Amino acid sequence: MANITFKGGAVTLLGNEVKVGEKAPEFTVLANDLSPVSLADSKGSVRLISVVPSLDTGVCDAQTRRFNEEAANLDNVKILTVSVDLPFAQKRWCGANGIDNVQTLSDHRDLSFGEAYGVAIQELRLLARAIFVVDSNDVVTYVEYVSEATDHPNYEAALEAAKATK
Repeated sequence: MANITFKGGAVTLLGNEVKVGEKAPEFTVLANDLSPVSLADSKGSVRLISVVPSLDTGVCDAQTRRFNEEAANLDNVKILTVSVDLPFAQKRWCGANGIDNVQTLSDHRDLSFGEAYGVAIQELRLLARAIFVVDSNDVVTYVEYVSEATDHPNYEAALEAAKATK
């Protein structure tokens, strides 16, 4: 498993670490209207999955804004932002911040995504910061588990991986 800290303290991640070349694990999360969303719902597209602890924090806010801005430059790439924020809070945050190029998804109900991708923080019931790129055939082509959950991911590497993935 990836070694992750949160504000300098070690945390326990639930689930299995995902690696490049593996089939992307299936998951079920909730859209802003409470409808279920799975990986299969976006099959045929490249997916850049941006995982954040909470949209209401500075780094998560900046990360989601950055990918929202970059979405216009990515052909056939869907950007999914996953957190454990309630769907209502995600919808409110997106509306207040003009976020309309990424799909925010909530894993609050059962940590399906968090456990499938090895990012559920046991001690906090939050998700660790991570980026995954999944190709149109559901194969993982890029993985970044950010070692300190309050740090930014490598945006450029993630974006280049998404652009290079078919």
